[in-house]
This record gives sequence, structure tokens and C-alpha cells, in this order.
Amino acid sequence: MNQEQGRILVYYDGACPSCIRDRNLYEKLATKAGKAIYWVDITGKEQALREEGIDPDRALRELHVRDKNGKIVSELDAYILLFKQIPKLKFLAYLINLPLIRPLLTKFYHHQVNRRLHRTERI
Repeated sequence: MNQEQGRILVYYDGACPSCIRDRNLYEKLATKAGKAIYWVDITGKEQALREEGIDPDRALRELHVRDKNGKIVSELDAYILLFKQIPKLKFLAYLINLPLIRPLLTKFYHHQVNRRLHRTERI
């Protein structure tokens, strides 16, 4: 999973229809700024994820993003980094990180992901 120079790398679940819809939306909103984002489908790539230092089970449960310096962030930090790359979503990066919003959003995010994975019998 090589990262192209100067881009963030977003690991997403290509077996998840809602994840694909989200990716398509982000790409549409990103327009020219989208060139700073490189998308990697993690489906069936457990060993490659391990080699990147990402636990495959966590990769299903949390968005992971590798920044331009090679540091991997996950969960809401990954969304913040992704949204900062998309001009139309930069304000969300700020909102997500607010002290009152972040803990509530974290709880909601995990609930939704676990619900989706149970519903599709992937966990």
C-alpha cells in the first residue's frame, strides 16, 4: 500500500456500501483538493494492514488515515485530518474537535459502526 508523495492515505472499507457512499461524497466535495487524498480499500488486505501497523479488526471499526509524514491516526482524528483536506468540510474538522461535541460524537460513531458490522454479520 504505497502512498503517493504529498498525499494523505485513507483506509476505507470497500465492502461497506455506506463507506463507499461516504468516499464518493468526500471525493465529490473535494474537487481539486481531492488530489491530496489517496484512497485504499482494506477489503481482504489484512496482512498488508498489519505490515502498515494497522490492526485489521480496528480498521473495520475505525477510519484510519496516514498523514503526509507517515503517521497513522484513527477514529475522529482520522476524520479531522480528512476533513481538513476538503475545503467545504474544514469547518466540520473544527466542530468535531470541540470539547463537548467530540466525546458525544465518539460514542455515536462507535455505536453506528458496531451496529453496521453486526447487521452485516461481519463481527
